[in-house]
Amino acid sequence: MNTILGDSVTKAARTALDAGNGILRLAPAWVPRSFLQPGKRIKLHPEDYYAYGKHRGGIDERWFASTTPADNEGAAPDEGLSYAVHEGSRFTLRDAVQALGGEVIGDAIWNEYKRWPVYSKFFDNMGPIPHHMHQSKEQAALVGRQGKPESYYFPPQLNAIGNNFPYTFFGLEPGTRKEDVRRCLDRWNTGDNGILDLSKAYRLKPGTGWLVGPCILHAPGSLVTYEPQWGSDVFGMYQSLVEGRDVPWSLLVKDMPADKHKDLDFIVDQLDWEANINPSFKDSHFLEPIADGDTAKEGYVDRWIVYGDVRGEQLFSAKELTVQPGAKVTLRDNGASGVITVQGRGRIGNLPLESPTMIRFGEMTEDEVFITAKAAKEGVVVENLGKECPLVLLRYFGPGVNPKAPKVGDYKK
Repeated sequence: MNTILGDSVTKAARTALDAGNGILRLAPAWVPRSFLQPGKRIKLHPEDYYAYGKHRGGIDERWFASTTPADNEGAAPDEGLSYAVHEGSRFTLRDAVQALGGEVIGDAIWNEYKRWPVYSKFFDNMGPIPHHMHQSKEQAALVGRQGKPESYYFPPQLNAIGNNFPYTFFGLEPGTRKEDVRRCLDRWNTGDNGILDLSKAYRLKPGTGWLVGPCILHAPGSLVTYEPQWGSDVFGMYQSLVEGRDVPWSLLVKDMPADKHKDLDFIVDQLDWEANINPSFKDSHFLEPIADGDTAKEGYVDRWIVYGDVRGEQLFSAKELTVQPGAKVTLRDNGASGVITVQGRGRIGNLPLESPTMIRFGEMTEDEVFITAKAAKEGVVVENLGKECPLVLLRYFGPGVNPKAPKVGDYKK
């Protein structure tokens, strides 16, 4: 497939957008992680989980509408970037945004950020991820990076089995002191440093989610997770062993200033202590889906699955659209969105949609698109062409797009 670069992207992107009526077809973007074991539920062919080579680790993530490169040792410059595909050629969504700006992502986001500042992914692991945090924008700026708040939703379609540990540790138990965490870091090389002894695990339930701000410790469990988040790949791992596997010190300090890599007090102070020891942690972060209107009789339901503010800002949000067989709906959103199909067969605008059974590495699919801001506001028709199966789409939005979205806790009303 021909890769388009440089000044030619502008013409190619406009041609693709004209053909798709403001919608871009995106190719799968697969990402490996060297410190994790793939859960093998994101439809990649069994022979392809180590397509990047065993030294790179197994593929346990697929990134959606991403203009953010993966921060992996040994990665190619375009690892993690989404490619738009049209008539045998491809170009990155990042290049399309840079070429066309507000035409793709909306003037408000372009004028503020000059990029698509968010992305989403599936992550799928056999067991838990190390207890870690993501730096705030102020902390990340110390090393020239972006901070990373994030959110989780557990799609039922991909979670028929929970794998080894469908529980997530969040935060620290109330009463935990800084010196307790410092002692864990001090014994990093003696085996299990015991950081999970200071935390609490919550059972994960398909069809629910969580909103997690920066500087909060979390050890995500083994459900397949849809994860809208800020466009960054910063983190600090605070757990030295996971299921007997070593977590190197370098993964704790990789996004901290070089002169602080051995400063335990600095590392401990990277945590948001008030948020981590919050005695009402679940009430402050847990999400249940909330239907946007009473539309079931019309053959569809559009539910908020990610909502709420992070430190007073709505940085991202997400919805799950379910369209019954033979039904159609015209979506009118306030801004651009990245879309992934998790069930069924249908059409969006004039582009086919189908959730595949199995995907070979490098193979094109018809399950992912990007809806530009202009198309979203004008209205996009989604139709279920299946006879028995609902068509289910997940789509996520950028910052400030949905000011009328619910707040954390509104599911209880």
